[in-house]
Amino acid sequence: MRKIYLITVLLVVFTCSQALFGQAKYVFFFIGDGMGVNQVNITEVYLSALKGERGSASLQMTQFPSASLVTTFSYNNDVTDSAASGTALATGKKTNNGYIGVDPDNQPIETIAEKAKKAGKKVGIASTVPINHATPASFYGHQKDRGMYYELSQDLIKSNFDFFAGGSFYNRDVLYDKSKAPDIYPQIEKAGYTIFHGYDEFKAGASKAGKIILLQKDWENANELPSAIDRKANDLTLKQITEAAIEALMKDNKKGFFVMLEGGKIDWAGHGNDVATVIQEVIDMDEAIKVAFEFYKKHPNETLIIISADHDTGGITAGRGSLNIKCLQYQKQSQDELTKLINELVKSKSGKPSWEDVKGLLTESMGFWRDVPINWENEKILRDTYEATIAKNRDAKDENLYSQNSQLAAKAKQILNDIARVGWATTSHSAGYVPVFAIGAGANLFTQKIDNTEIPKRIAQAAKY
Repeated sequence: MRKIYLITVLLVVFTCSQALFGQAKYVFFFIGDGMGVNQVNITEVYLSALKGERGSASLQMTQFPSASLVTTFSYNNDVTDSAASGTALATGKKTNNGYIGVDPDNQPIETIAEKAKKAGKKVGIASTVPINHATPASFYGHQKDRGMYYELSQDLIKSNFDFFAGGSFYNRDVLYDKSKAPDIYPQIEKAGYTIFHGYDEFKAGASKAGKIILLQKDWENANELPSAIDRKANDLTLKQITEAAIEALMKDNKKGFFVMLEGGKIDWAGHGNDVATVIQEVIDMDEAIKVAFEFYKKHPNETLIIISADHDTGGITAGRGSLNIKCLQYQKQSQDELTKLINELVKSKSGKPSWEDVKGLLTESMGFWRDVPINWENEKILRDTYEATIAKNRDAKDENLYSQNSQLAAKAKQILNDIARVGWATTSHSAGYVPVFAIGAGANLFTQKIDNTEIPKRIAQAAKY
């Protein structure tokens, strides 16, 4: 009897340990590009403010039981870029800034996605920015320069992964002479991929497709998905991409999958110091995480969901003695989109819009005067900028890493940031901590401060690749 009791106890312990330490058959790895700890915090503070509450309302990701901090330095710099940090998150090895999937000596490093493929898993790589951009490319590419977009596209084909999604392929017709580097799309189709343009087209044809590439419907005019704050009805979303990834990777699959999903435009908005747009991007990625969480609830003992980031962008600060963050709800476009609207207004007025015309646009786009009180000093800044640029037909630009904006759009964004009492330390990356959140099989491996190189190693441990 005692022997039977002991066997029973051991079986119970084994079953429990399998739930905690057993194999993760299905792995979701979400990466918020540029999503430092403060980007997550300020989003929760904003959501609380909309409810009229103090504190921080919880995003789905912050409710997961395992959470900690992650360091992000690269091999040759305390402040990483997305290539080196993407490589660290994909391979568990440090490399130089600008390098993709290779070590500092330019030797290829096997990625967690490649290990999953070798283990018989289906593999998906997706982003809200171009598919051959630094972070997604780090999971299949091996090049010494993140700007080698064509070569990275060739690496994608060689990977033979099962699912890719994003805006399109970066600079496919800009950097290369087609006579020397033929268009990538026919090569992709020749390699057995079915390309879908938009979520509706995917839903209509996915059941008959093998390997899949899902692109934004307007893929020929935009390399990346629109920012969440600018989204229109038919635009592809990260939530839809996550749903599509699950559908594609679960089809005829008994061995499980690994999928990396990047919220890439958190970083792009951070480079522009556009707080309202950053917040909406974090919320947008959290909506995709909810899709993965619903999958987890159906497969709780076999699923691992990891959320982290490649680096912090901007060094955002929530408050300067106080906060007025609720006013950010009145910003209806990113500063990039506001620039387009300003240019359209100038064109519609034959190059000579009045101050009242411009003031009306800022009221509709930023809520100024109508919803957000503007003092005399701030109105003078806006009026002076109008007089110095638009009124004199001067095309002065405010530049950041990913965009060139009108001076007026940049000033309007800055004034709303100041009214919200949110600040920025830089328009580039910082060495700030990023978060890691986890739930599911192996989540216990993510409960203490770690370096970014530990994340893929611990995923491999949980999934037994």
